[in-house]
Amino acid sequence: MTIEIPALHPRVTWSVRVADARSGDVLAEHNPNTQCETASIGKIFLLIEVARRLAEGSLTPDQTIEIPEELRVADSGLLYRMRNQHISVYDAALLVGAVSDNLATNALIALCGLSQVRSVAMTLGYANTSLHDYIRNERTPDLPWTPSFGTAAELSDVIARLSRGEIVSPEVSAQVLEWLAADVDTSMVADSLLLDPLAHVEPEYEHMVLRHKTGSTDFARIDVGVVSGPVASVAYAVAANWKDQPDDLRAPVLQAMHAIGEQIRRHVTGQPV
Repeated sequence: MTIEIPALHPRVTWSVRVADARSGDVLAEHNPNTQCETASIGKIFLLIEVARRLAEGSLTPDQTIEIPEELRVADSGLLYRMRNQHISVYDAALLVGAVSDNLATNALIALCGLSQVRSVAMTLGYANTSLHDYIRNERTPDLPWTPSFGTAAELSDVIARLSRGEIVSPEVSAQVLEWLAADVDTSMVADSLLLDPLAHVEPEYEHMVLRHKTGSTDFARIDVGVVSGPVASVAYAVAANWKDQPDDLRAPVLQAMHAIGEQIRRHVTGQPV
């Protein structure tokens, strides 16, 4: 079954790649090497670094995180609303995977060191994709231009490599995927998979398994994931930016994402409808 890219809004900057997660064969793409601002997607590289340190023993799962006052942020996540913010490294990473928690993200970046986390993508061989900065309540001109950036070609590759156990080690790859399994945001590509947003750790609708990460800003939607079904496994990355446009283009962007997700669902399940 082939996958076709639907009509994409011309005023949106797109970067799209859908590939077989096992062989790497490209199934569909559109400007896969175009670099986009990717909002929270770079947190994948933070999770890789945390998982690596847990595996080597330089961090322990029950170690309590510290939250620097100058890095306190709100918006995405739950930790900033919790009464007890003295949580473990493991649970902070779980919050990042589940609800893209900004405060937990900043605490973990501070724990690992921003320069070290920035270097993760480059160490893995990616030249145009990275986590670039802490999450900020306001991004002023004196700060790095974006929290993360990337291309669909590189982002689909990293999620495919995670699914094959090739990022650092099988143990590290599996740990990152375990955190991503909790992601509750199925509003983008994953919407058309029809999974339970709050409970899809195990095989769910039509025996599909999803591991993914999303990112959102007022001018961006990005979904990166791997979907396995009865007949195929697909790695995808769909990034859309409409910065400086006079209109909020999230409606046509999400419509296109849903169309891509529907084709992915049919491809991995072998179901025509």
